Amino acid sequence: MLHIGDPAIWFVARSTVNPKFHFDTVAGRYVLLSFFGSTRHPAASRLLSDVETARTALDGERIVFLGVSCDPADEARVGAALISAGIIYFADFEARIAREYGVVNALGQMQPTTFVLDEGLRVLAVLPLVEDGSGHLAQALQTLEALPPPAESTRTAPVLMLDRVFEPELCRTLIDVYNAQGGVDSGFMRDIEGKTTGIYDYSFKRRSDCEILDQELIRTLHRRISARVVPEIRKAFNFEVTRIERHIVACYDGQSGGHFRPHRDNTSLGTAHRRFAVSINLNSEEFEGGNLRFPEFGLRTYRPTTGGAVVFGCSLLHEATPVTQGKRYVFLPFLYDEAAARIRDQNRASITGEAIDLNRPS
Repeated sequence: MLHIGDPAIWFVARSTVNPKFHFDTVAGRYVLLSFFGSTRHPAASRLLSDVETARTALDGERIVFLGVSCDPADEARVGAALISAGIIYFADFEARIAREYGVVNALGQMQPTTFVLDEGLRVLAVLPLVEDGSGHLAQALQTLEALPPPAESTRTAPVLMLDRVFEPELCRTLIDVYNAQGGVDSGFMRDIEGKTTGIYDYSFKRRSDCEILDQELIRTLHRRISARVVPEIRKAFNFEVTRIERHIVACYDGQSGGHFRPHRDNTSLGTAHRRFAVSINLNSEEFEGGNLRFPEFGLRTYRPTTGGAVVFGCSLLHEATPVTQGKRYVFLPFLYDEAAARIRDQNRASITGEAIDLNRPS
């Protein structure tokens, strides 16, 4: 079983929110992850009754309750419509996840347990569900009473903030390219039946992208990245970047509330090779909102100056907060190395588009 200080184990499971809910995306809030076993057990029934009456506390902003059932007889509850933003139920009818968390022993016997997790999904407390279940939820919530809201976290995300990657003239050139060509709706990637597939959902992502086609301009961008970003990644992360993927100018428009909800950039077959994301703002003074946030490290936001970059590992959970006024223009490449290129080659059947070797003469 996990202990205090251990990182929670990520999983994907059917839930009341999503048929393939990625547990790791709940980071940024306190989490009550409760393996209650079966609602046929009095203790579990009492716990879930208390949960239903605690919706104000379980608001989905500061605290979220994740209930995991291992009993197929609970299908009606697990298959129900969304109950609350802060209450989600999961189906684990083969007890796969429960075993990973150590709440089911080798004999198949289960010890219903609630894990209290911090905003970085690390264990704060381990609470067995015993007797009739009375007071269990109160005990879990009491664990969090003395803790500040996740928004007040003083943790700093492991990101690089770099100024003067692009000069103002180059920023304006890229914006002009976007305005001349126009943008198209930008989706996000999910694996469906072994293929990395583009998904479009405005509630999750609202952005338009323009692909840069001018080869001389692309070579100029490569020179800037090679000279001003790659050495900083080498110094900060001891990582040797050799390749770059995609050349796009993206636009988050305040009129449509442009945004991208919390996600990671390397969770599909077609994106598993990505190592670092680079977000270079092209007009930071001309829009409101539109900052980067890394929920696992609190709710602090990051906003580079015009021509500046935020560089971060693709495995970090991050979001682009809504643009509330104006338009945010941003250049968004991914960087990786030769080892990752081999992963890309192995998954090539699931990938569209080509990457560029930064070592190739410009």
